[in-house]
Amino acid sequence: MSNKKGRDNSAENLGWLNEDDPFGLNEEIKMVIFKCIDCNKTDEVPEYIIGEFSVDKKEGEEVELHCPYCNGTMLEARNIPSD
Repeated sequence: MSNKKGRDNSAENLGWLNEDDPFGLNEEIKMVIFKCIDCNKTDEVPEYIIGEFSVDKKEGEEVELHCPYCNGTMLEARNIPSD
């Protein structure tokens, strides 16, 4: 015994899939530049990643990342004095 009404309802519930970019795949990803305090190399990190690391931080506490080049400490470039 099939439930045709149930299938019709689910088709209506999936109407949002017909919207332009329903998953946000075409949204611009904001990048933040991080600079290693050990080797001075820079790396771009998606802003949403920084948000994930900020969850456990206290207000005003900086996010620190591992440098992909030397495994040193990277901080947001705006907080690092230029050489």
